[in-house]
Amino acid sequence: MSEELRRAELAESLREVRDRVDRACRAAGRQPEEVELLAVTKTFPASDAALLADLGMTEFAENREQEARGKVAEFVALRPETTARWHMVGQLQRNKARAVVRWADVVESVDSERLAEALARATANALDAGERQRPLDVLLQVSLDEAVGRGGCRPEDVPALADMIMRTSDLRLRGVMAVAPLGGEPDVAFATLSVISERLRRDHPEAVEVSAGMSGDLESAVAHGSTRVRVGTALLGGRRLTSP
Repeated sequence: MSEELRRAELAESLREVRDRVDRACRAAGRQPEEVELLAVTKTFPASDAALLADLGMTEFAENREQEARGKVAEFVALRPETTARWHMVGQLQRNKARAVVRWADVVESVDSERLAEALARATANALDAGERQRPLDVLLQVSLDEAVGRGGCRPEDVPALADMIMRTSDLRLRGVMAVAPLGGEPDVAFATLSVISERLRRDHPEAVEVSAGMSGDLESAVAHGSTRVRVGTALLGGRRLTSP
């Protein structure tokens, strides 16, 4: 597909997704600017992210460190004057912390104190080495079904994990993230997340972000207070790359 055709395709998809978000906000009595659109570019080339940036997108997400590392570097080469923020939304092993803090502005999948400690150490070292200029924004990934292999801490573990992060100077706690359970009712899951977020904000007023909702359930997430929807398929279509 030519660049012009791909740009047109992405522009139409972006318009449709933004229309969905706008309608969901109106139905929930919210303002569209309250909900950020995060383009999940996993398995898609950096050229797609560059075209989305041309269309006004500034927030991008990846779920595998190895794929993201090269893609972010290529994006910078393609659009050196463009400011973009990159989110890590996939499960992250502690031994990848040093690598991920070199490109990620936000890690949304923090689900244990050991991972938070590894990210804090890696961020401190990256700051000292001049590899990044600011602390790392993090969200707590909450498991809403305790499914093995999908990541997330138990809801009852959120307060202690949040307190631990607040004791570090290299991580900034921004809120919570969750994925609706497979085969479950999104409204129930996102209502639960809303309660967890509200409790977290009582202790940590700055932790206002709620990253929830994807291509298939963003309307439900917006209805329950999501401030960021993570959209891949509805925006970019079917997979284009094979993840390394």
